[in-house]
Amino acid sequence: MNLFTRPMKLLTAVVLEQTSDRVVKSLLRLGVLDFVHINKLDPGQMEKLSFRQSSVSRSALQDMRHRVEALLKQGHITVPTSEVLDVQNLEKPQLEAFKKTLDDLTASLLSLKEKQKESNQMVMGLEEMQRYIKEDKGEYLDLRVGQITKGRSEDLKEKIAAFGGLLESVENTDLWISLTLRRDVGQVDPLLEKFGWMESSDVQLQQQAISMIKDQLGKEHDAALAEREKIEKAVDEMVSSQQAQLFAIWANLRLNELSDQIRSYFAYTRNTTLFSGWVPTDQAEVVEQAIIQASEGQCVIEWTDARQVPRNEVPVAVSSPKILAPFQRMVNNYSTPEYGSVNPTIFVMIAYLCMFGLMFADVGQGLVLLLVALLGKYGYKKNPLKKDGMISRNLTDLLIYLGISAMIFGALFGSYFGLSLFPAIWFNYEAVVAGHGGDGSLITDVYDILGLTVKFGIIVIYTGLVLNWINLFRKKSYLQLTLDKNGLLGGVLFGTGLYMGFAFVESGYQSFPSDPWIAPVLAVSLFLLLIRGFLAYYISVKQGGKRHDLGTVTMDAILEWFIDILEIFTGYLSNTLSFMRVAGLGIAHASLMQAFKELSSLVDGFGGVVIFILGNILVIVLEGLSSGIQSLRLNYYEFFSRYFTGKGVAYQPVGLKNSSSEQR
Repeated sequence: MNLFTRPMKLLTAVVLEQTSDRVVKSLLRLGVLDFVHINKLDPGQMEKLSFRQSSVSRSALQDMRHRVEALLKQGHITVPTSEVLDVQNLEKPQLEAFKKTLDDLTASLLSLKEKQKESNQMVMGLEEMQRYIKEDKGEYLDLRVGQITKGRSEDLKEKIAAFGGLLESVENTDLWISLTLRRDVGQVDPLLEKFGWMESSDVQLQQQAISMIKDQLGKEHDAALAEREKIEKAVDEMVSSQQAQLFAIWANLRLNELSDQIRSYFAYTRNTTLFSGWVPTDQAEVVEQAIIQASEGQCVIEWTDARQVPRNEVPVAVSSPKILAPFQRMVNNYSTPEYGSVNPTIFVMIAYLCMFGLMFADVGQGLVLLLVALLGKYGYKKNPLKKDGMISRNLTDLLIYLGISAMIFGALFGSYFGLSLFPAIWFNYEAVVAGHGGDGSLITDVYDILGLTVKFGIIVIYTGLVLNWINLFRKKSYLQLTLDKNGLLGGVLFGTGLYMGFAFVESGYQSFPSDPWIAPVLAVSLFLLLIRGFLAYYISVKQGGKRHDLGTVTMDAILEWFIDILEIFTGYLSNTLSFMRVAGLGIAHASLMQAFKELSSLVDGFGGVVIFILGNILVIVLEGLSSGIQSLRLNYYEFFSRYFTGKGVAYQPVGLKNSSSEQR
């Protein structure tokens, strides 16, 4: 894992047009070049270049690939991944032949899909009627007893089944029982009238009709399920018989999509091809050798260091181990870090898991989260086509970490499903909340817990400041590094404020400290903060910026100074106190478990156990969700705000594995 974003180099290469196909294949196989359009050349040179339209529309390739994927899904076959792609098989797509193959398979499946639709409708109708009968909701059913005076009963039975209904004869009579859903009456009435339906006047028989047809309803439901499974199996077999051909078509389409994507960045002269793109520095030699080999040495390659290009134009590649993927997603969801800045992933992981553990500390409940995560991962791995449920694939990865964090902090605080089964390694959280914490512990009451989380918040904020100082130093933004509210000056003011705040608390909230160094430090810091505006204007003018009169510059500097003071003295205070919510949720967690334990103790036997189990489930769901959300919020708003600019452009290389085909 890199502590900083990966260093990048800009490649500009010229190859002979006759070797461009081989170059495309080599670049596609490597998958490390983030292409850019040739727009930084001299306008005179640009006039000599031409851009060519692709012979095949990329959207047509994508549409046909999505059609292949839809057919595979109908047959419950996992859509292929980049593993099946081989650039050696890159050939011109035969779209007409592909279309005919897909059309033929679709036509063959059409009759089966129609039967499948009818079968699904029948199953759902029968299940709905079974549910209404079980729940005694006869008002949703249309039950009739009568005679058929026209047509064949088999025909009527088939037509009623299309509505998910049932038609069954009454033994030893010429009467029939019709059971449908009441919402279908508008369609059933004309149908019964067509077959000359005559309602029976036997009131007793009508009252017995439900119990008479109930068993048959179950048999019909089982038969309908079997028929549906039979049709689904036939669909699977038909698609499976064409799997090899569908995979081959998919691979051809995908390879041509990627090839066209690369070629869209190419520019041409009469005999040469020109392209450019960003490559991680550690891959530059590999890319260069691949181009030389593919072009048989007939090429010109030029490298440009990222330091010669504005930082906001350099793509950002963040290298983190796969095991940290849940936290990398958190960073990506917020924004892309600036090029050359600190990779925040590992710091986000540590801060997030510590916050969650402090709010949701319980070994037993953490074990439940871990088991849920492992079962979820196993379910998704066993059925790759399964859609994300309430607990998504990404969430299962995160829950593994959260479960372990909760277990570690639960052992520190001595909580096992809210019970003190083993002595706490650090201090008994629940005992402290209940007001009888141990005398030998540094944490004896809820105020100590609040103080603990505030100190944790201070560590997080200062970590953010240090990361910001590192980023500014690497950017050579020395003015911001020294005199910004999040620079060294801000760190001094924050530290001074913390010293005064803790001294005020220790005095019993009676007085602030009167150390002789405090006033000069504050005065000098505020003065430096004021002159920052003038220095920033001087540097801007020196670099060719617009000039302003002295009054405007002074007014701008004073306004900026005033706003910075407000942000420093209110922002740092609110950011620090915001971490008290960590203590609040932790105290709420312990209090809820104490309440459920007391409730369960009031009920003897099995009832008390049920209350205790339900209480744990409720706490896991509600507290777990709240703790996860608050941990994320504190990372984004209190931690990221100190160092994360989010001004980066994501590194998006074109390759077999980098450009995922699973766009679902």
